Amino acid sequence: MSETYRILVADALSARGVAALELVPQFKVDVKIGLKEEDLLKIVADYDSILVRSATKINKKVIEAATKLKIVGRAGVGVDNVDVEAATERGIIVMNTPGGNTISTAEQAFSLMLSLARKIPHAHASIVAGKWDRKSFEGTEICNKVLGIIGMGRIGGEFARRAIAFGMRVICFDPYLSLSRARSLQVELVDQLAALLEQADFITLHTPMTPETKGILNAKTLGQCKKGVRIINCARGGLVDEKDLLAALQSGQVAGAALDVFEQEPIPADFPLRNLPNVVLTPHLGASTSEAQESVGIEIAEATRDALLHGAIRNAVNAPSVDGHTAEILRPYLSLGEKLGLLLNQIGPQRMESLKITYSGGIAEFDTASVTRSILKGLLRKVGGSDVNVVNAPILAKSRGIKITESKVSELGEYTELIQLEVGSGSESTKVAGTFYGKKPRLVLINDHNLESSLEGTLFVMENKDRPGIVGWIGTILGRHKVNIASMSLGRMAQGSDALSVLNLDSVPPAEALQEISSDKDIRSVKLATV
Repeated sequence: MSETYRILVADALSARGVAALELVPQFKVDVKIGLKEEDLLKIVADYDSILVRSATKINKKVIEAATKLKIVGRAGVGVDNVDVEAATERGIIVMNTPGGNTISTAEQAFSLMLSLARKIPHAHASIVAGKWDRKSFEGTEICNKVLGIIGMGRIGGEFARRAIAFGMRVICFDPYLSLSRARSLQVELVDQLAALLEQADFITLHTPMTPETKGILNAKTLGQCKKGVRIINCARGGLVDEKDLLAALQSGQVAGAALDVFEQEPIPADFPLRNLPNVVLTPHLGASTSEAQESVGIEIAEATRDALLHGAIRNAVNAPSVDGHTAEILRPYLSLGEKLGLLLNQIGPQRMESLKITYSGGIAEFDTASVTRSILKGLLRKVGGSDVNVVNAPILAKSRGIKITESKVSELGEYTELIQLEVGSGSESTKVAGTFYGKKPRLVLINDHNLESSLEGTLFVMENKDRPGIVGWIGTILGRHKVNIASMSLGRMAQGSDALSVLNLDSVPPAEALQEISSDKDIRSVKLATV
């Protein structure tokens, strides 16, 4: 007798998505929308899978109570309402639907730009109130205006296509977008955010929330903008500092803002931007089209069906899409690959155009697709923030125009196992390689320097002219700032030539220590990386 699986649909899912599950004889589907947390906790132990959108929170408490739970399906891109770490610890697969609402979000942002430019919502409200006030609602054309896009992923690219069709000149800031990809999108790529701010008449944000992008539009950067700029945000609340935006709107530095996402959702009753005449607000409607909801509903239903019935995992944010036996063999390589990618993310060139991956030794005998995805997950951490995972990393790399090549060498070289990565950006490139000593991952190469260092914690990477006493001098500075050196590895081509040092530190050195070290004329570069 075949096993029966119980599925809870906790948020509104498309009828076709629910129907696709109800047609499976082994499934018992319950649709219970709007459950409070205490009610969900009472019943969650009965279910093998829960499907949600963004309203229901699958937090650690819910996961701990879900003793049978195998799959959490999120009908949407982000998984902010799911505690992925807690789910992973319990062996629960978390799946999403990457790309399902790209068009709907791009269209929402573009509609907000048009509404802001022509003051449509406020003009409508005036008419409804029985007024006929044409003078108060004079707008501005978007044709021949400069549009600045911060973040040129899928949604940013779709926005750019529409803006170009309306006669706008499009410039973009994305440190991880290649020049070739920018050319194919017919947009101008700027190297510095300030260059975009000082030119743009309209600015739209399409970047994930990361430590680098949080509050990217704040008092300082808004002050660098062209006076009278208009801001659109359909990406993440918190990319724009709302207090600073309020001040800029009141001073006239910013002529208007259109927001679909907020630092706190739902917004409080006393939200200061609510009643400003030059602000358009919508309640997080980026994915709220019938087409997008049907698409993601069907996609998550089909992925849940295949995972429960056949063990075929796709679009998982916390598990490689391989069978259990192979995943166990590849587990250490997945960790090594992600650490190498994360290191290269922090010491290599920002604007990546190419990535060369070379697998040598025993690893070359396996399907390395999942290892490559782990490498990309680490490499693209700054691009995708917490949203980047082994499922969407290849799509993210493609959207950035990064050309990826892989090669395998079965013959044994100096190491029985080796993963080597090289990132290229124009004439600049950075290379790293790692292997295992026992079961522990080790860093054995940076560029042409052979070394041997742990791939754990904080790494201090320094290029310098080889001279007597320089290592001791650096140790003295770090010691003065209470930073302990756990281990050290040195590499050089020849005596007196340039050298490379990797220090494993017990803590992150303060900025003043790094500045003091960097000021020495024989120090070529100092970089910190956390792996």
